[in-house]
Parts: sequence; structure tokens; C-alpha cells
Amino acid sequence: MKLIIQLVKALIHDQPARRMAMFVVVVVAMVMLFAGSTFLNGWLSGNPFMFLVYWAACGWLALTAVLLALFDILMVRVQIQREKRRLKEEIFGGKEHD
Repeated sequence: MKLIIQLVKALIHDQPARRMAMFVVVVVAMVMLFAGSTFLNGWLSGNPFMFLVYWAACGWLALTAVLLALFDILMVRVQIQREKRRLKEEIFGGKEHD
């Protein structure tokens, strides 16, 4: 359990790792989508439980990718605001200027 928590913390704080995780999750979801729509279609159609499990896993991966992307957007916005504030202080000193 501690390993999972450490991995999640690393993904939260490390932008390249977060983006690589998004890439891997999207690729896996796309491969699952392709496989489930083509050569696994007959097997999945014959087994309703596996059909639900398979497509739920595919949907979970897609939702994970979307949530990671939204989190990444929010983190980029926070970084931009910090950088704006730092540059404003560097250029204008401690004075407030609009």
C-alpha cells in the first residue's frame, strides 16, 4: 500500500512522469478498444460477465486518462500564476503595479 501511495505522490509532483503515465494509459485504452471491437468481440459477446468487466476496465482507463489530463492542466495553471507573480516581483520589486 505504501508503494502505491509513493507512486501516486511521484505522479502528482513530477510533470514528465505524469504525462508519461497519461500516454501509457491512453495507449492501453486504445489497444483495449481495438481488441475488444475486433478479434475479442466474439469471445466477449458470448460471455456477458467478461463483457462487462472488460469494457468497465477500458472505461476506467479512459476516465483515468481524462482525470490525469485535467489535473495536469490545473497544475500548469498554478505554475503559470506562480511564475507571473515571481516575474512581477522581480520587475517591479515589492510594489504593487497593475
